[in-house]
Amino acid sequence: MNNRTLAIIKPDAVSKNYIGQIVKMINDGGFKILRMKMVCMSKKSAEGFYEIHKERPFFVELIEFMTSGPCVPIPLEKENAVEDYRKLIGATNPAEAEEGTIRKLYAESLSKNAVHGSDSDENAVKEIAHFFSRDELLNNK
Repeated sequence: MNNRTLAIIKPDAVSKNYIGQIVKMINDGGFKILRMKMVCMSKKSAEGFYEIHKERPFFVELIEFMTSGPCVPIPLEKENAVEDYRKLIGATNPAEAEEGTIRKLYAESLSKNAVHGSDSDENAVKEIAHFFSRDELLNNK
């Protein structure tokens, strides 16, 4: 059974022109890219997306970072999509990420960690819906 996850290439990786390299790693990992677009998140959009972290001390910094420039949300499909993508991206802290992972290769720091990946199937559904309408995903021909 295929399932979905959401990848986001974050503003730090976009500004350093890493989109192509990261997309290649996603393709090489066997993921089907359902859609892809470049967006500039508003403060309201970023706060809604990261609402789960709103009580955390890093929330304000996270919102400022995610609204600092364009990012690229990408819904992905593959069997075990969430788990496999999280393996591909590596630990949140790039210093702790395994060699060859996206974050080890392209992240700058714990807060500027190049990419986002859904942490569960349930959150993936919500996160994908934040950026992509049902019609966008149904018309994937």
